[in-house]
Amino acid sequence: MNLAALFIRRPVMTTLVMLSIMLFGIMAYRQLPVSDLPSVDYPAINVSANLPGASPETMASAVATVLEKQFSTIAGLDSMSSASYQGSCQISLTFSLNRDIDSAAQDVQAAIARTLRQLPADMPTPPSYSKSNPADDPILFLALTSPNLPLSALDEYGQTIIAPRISMIKGVAQVSVYGGQKYAVRIRVDPEKLFAMGLGIDEISAAIDKGNVNQATGVLYGPARALTLQANGQLMKAADYLPLIVAWRNGSPVRLCDIAEALDSVENDKVAAWYCTPERQQRAIVLAVQRQPGENTVAVAAAVRALLPTLKAQLPTSVSMSVLFDASVPIENSYEDVQWTLLLTLVLVILVIFLFLRNVSATIIPSLALPMSLVGTFVVMHLLNYSLDNLSLMA
Repeated sequence: MNLAALFIRRPVMTTLVMLSIMLFGIMAYRQLPVSDLPSVDYPAINVSANLPGASPETMASAVATVLEKQFSTIAGLDSMSSASYQGSCQISLTFSLNRDIDSAAQDVQAAIARTLRQLPADMPTPPSYSKSNPADDPILFLALTSPNLPLSALDEYGQTIIAPRISMIKGVAQVSVYGGQKYAVRIRVDPEKLFAMGLGIDEISAAIDKGNVNQATGVLYGPARALTLQANGQLMKAADYLPLIVAWRNGSPVRLCDIAEALDSVENDKVAAWYCTPERQQRAIVLAVQRQPGENTVAVAAAVRALLPTLKAQLPTSVSMSVLFDASVPIENSYEDVQWTLLLTLVLVILVIFLFLRNVSATIIPSLALPMSLVGTFVVMHLLNYSLDNLSLMA
């Protein structure tokens, strides 16, 4: 007795099996994540290091070379390449396919820790690393614009209100800010006046550091109570820096306003982002939303878009928040096209079978077997952690 005879002789069992396949197939179909690419851990890691003001040559010799010597000792490393720029460098590490990416990341972190004493002491932060995965690209870009407010104010709204709230949504990994314009004061020193006073840049820097502090002062203990002293010496505006005393010459104070000018500016004025429309182009703060690996891209993007009206209500009326790019739109379009194609193909196949057999009862069997085979596939895809992406939809 073959397998087909067993199901033919037991119609009740066959019906229950088919209903079970349909039930579990529908449940698996609803739980399958939808994205553009499969979630795969590629054996590649990117390391970045920053040293403001350093030339590309300095970054290559003092930072990149030191890191590369340590990275070359990691097992399973296939290739390594680096690029040095003004104030930063990038190192790309590619490992063999049989190397676990998580253990490789731990080796990279340990190698970075071993080089900390050999790297320049004035680096603001230690080198950082991240896994390289095409599926980790941002799924949604938002733009903050305003005709009245400065970009530093928009950056503050994006960093403190919008990004933290969106990061709390289920399935969101992180929110990155591009074109950041964080407020900062810039001091422009006149070299001729500096030379005439016999001062150096290091003295200017030291005077600014001493005049702009926010530290605990101490506690006064009395017989009945204790008083905590709070002295806030932090300067918040450019005009507050001008009266600072830099040095004394001939019994008179040399103030910062005598040799320099202070400007209300941003930390990095060499980066910028624009929001372009057919009518005009304007500067903007761009927020990029990244999803967690394995999450449904369409569902995460829909959750973020549903939150936007609430976020807009917390912003000033002069601030506009627009969607620059939504990766879920082409995914939904492809998804709907494939669904329509499958349905149309199923109908055409059943029609061809009916025209060939000229028998309704004989046509019912393949008419049920075809959709059941597709529905049963969703169960296998769910068990194997597959997703509805461009590759699986084409298959």
